[in-house]
Amino acid sequence: MNQRHLPAIMANHAVNLQQASGSSRPSARVLAVTSGKGGVGKTNIATNLALCMAASEKRVLLLDADISLGNLDLLLNVRSKYNISHVINGSKRIDQIILPGPQGLRVICGASGLDQLADISETEQHRLIEHLSRLQYGSDTIVVDTAAGISNSVVSFCLAADHVLVVTTPEATAMTDAYGMIKVLVRKRYEGPISVVVNMAHSLAEGKRTYQRLADVAARFLQANLYYAGVLLKDERLCAAVRSRQPVVLAYPKSQIASSFSAMATRLGGIDCSNGAGGSFFRRVFRWLT
Repeated sequence: MNQRHLPAIMANHAVNLQQASGSSRPSARVLAVTSGKGGVGKTNIATNLALCMAASEKRVLLLDADISLGNLDLLLNVRSKYNISHVINGSKRIDQIILPGPQGLRVICGASGLDQLADISETEQHRLIEHLSRLQYGSDTIVVDTAAGISNSVVSFCLAADHVLVVTTPEATAMTDAYGMIKVLVRKRYEGPISVVVNMAHSLAEGKRTYQRLADVAARFLQANLYYAGVLLKDERLCAAVRSRQPVVLAYPKSQIASSFSAMATRLGGIDCSNGAGGSFFRRVFRWLT
């Protein structure tokens, strides 16, 4: 695929969007929630954090960036007739696939069975950039639930974000894969803050030890600082909420885990999220892809 002219076209999109909005920069800050492996609760964390942020009267958009195995609609129990694939093929505009969620949250569901973003055609990339870039001018925060793993598309979403939240558990395999993601981001010179949340911990002490081990290794071998986002303890109410297709902060708003999510949302909001890169998040995604 010939992509020689992609940077110039993306620059033109930037000018047009800035003129249309009357602003020189997008308003939204982007938090990418990612993990080195699946099964660590990444989508649950992204969803509950986004709801906590939306409850504080922020304009929050939750984007399922997994275009192969998106499942955000299941967790939120929303009917997703259209998704990101319909924007890619040109049959729908971006505003036509945004779903209303609880607490005023807006949701864009991922697709299922599509190839990686890097594999879609140049025309489809341009279309997606144009549509997605508009979202930053109508939101305060965009929470991106990436796919699991360290594929090119996943890393590109993280590199373009203002802030990356890496999800791990105390299990050795999860910690190893989380460190692998952190190492990729550091070696590709990611400039924003990287935070770590430890999920499914048996105790607060175990969770903090897990974070500290990652932080120590990153400081020693990568010369990178990792921020502490929080610890989420194992809780049967989270499993019960998933079975009932509800986020736990809505199903059990007075539970300890709901309080933990609220505290985490506050903590993440207090970290300087500027990654030093100009322009729209979504144009930066494709800059890293190409």
